[in-house]
Amino acid sequence: MPKKILSGIVISNKPNKTITVMVERKYQHPLLKKVIKARKKYSVHDENNKFKNGDKVSIVECKPKSKTKKFEVMGENK
Repeated sequence: MPKKILSGIVISNKPNKTITVMVERKYQHPLLKKVIKARKKYSVHDENNKFKNGDKVSIVECKPKSKTKKFEVMGENK
């Protein structure tokens, strides 16, 4: 099974080697046909503490690094 790749914006970089990324997706409601924006926050492993608030990043699924961290930073989006 392929690994999930998501892109989002860094909203917090306070913990050591961890960033919080907000991923936003749009989908259409099956019955009402209205386009809905859904947001979700992910705790992401950042080995070098390289990313700051407001950076656009790509994250990729990996084996669990801790209780909540199941993604790691793949790269920066321009």
